[in-house]
Amino acid sequence: MDSRCDCASSGDRLPNPILYNILSQMDRGGAFRHISAPRRCNCEVRRSVCLVRPAEVCREASAVLVKTVRFMRSLPAFQQLPPGDQHALLRSCWAPLFILGLAQERVDFDVTDVPADSMLKKILLNRQETGREQPTMAGVSRLRGCLKKFWSLDLSPKEYAYLKGTTIFNPDVPELQAGLFVEGLQQEAQHALSEVVQLLHPGHQERFARILLTASTLQGITPSLITELFFRPVIGQANLLELLVDMLFCRNP
Repeated sequence: MDSRCDCASSGDRLPNPILYNILSQMDRGGAFRHISAPRRCNCEVRRSVCLVRPAEVCREASAVLVKTVRFMRSLPAFQQLPPGDQHALLRSCWAPLFILGLAQERVDFDVTDVPADSMLKKILLNRQETGREQPTMAGVSRLRGCLKKFWSLDLSPKEYAYLKGTTIFNPDVPELQAGLFVEGLQQEAQHALSEVVQLLHPGHQERFARILLTASTLQGITPSLITELFFRPVIGQANLLELLVDMLFCRNP
């Protein structure tokens, strides 16, 4: 089976063959040897996108991230865990917790295609690839689809709180020292979520299962997508996880 995207065949054509041929003839010492002609791919898997309103959306996302860290710090049971377990849960759970925060705050956003540099500009500036995963339309579509599912459920603040508890206390995170304790905490959070669902929505027995099923879609959103889409314009080259560790374990409230 051909693994190329549907538009790969149409993208094989050079956007400016005359310019490319001229530059190829100029290559005597290998200066341009590794520069490939830019292509614009129209499929969602390869379409690089960015925020339409980066200043506004990044500000809203940053506020959600601060609330996410404060939520983790406010849990006495989390503070009782060994430091290594706290770090492990933070690495594994910060992204799904953040997405739940986006859903709860109803942060909406639009994206647009990233402008493609011309081949001549790429050559003249001698730009280097960063190696970071660029947000794609496919990834953003999964994220927005996940948010819309949560918005359709119209969860109450208590439902969100207990759902966040079931998310952060994940016993499946590798190498937890207090894995059994974490598993017990997750079961307690799920039980509390079930009780509040029955209290707020009597007669809707399927709602609890729908909430958990919707929460399972959180795992399909990569932390790198969240980082590059919402926070790279703000933090630059900094490591977001290191910043989260500093925020979570600093002494000041």
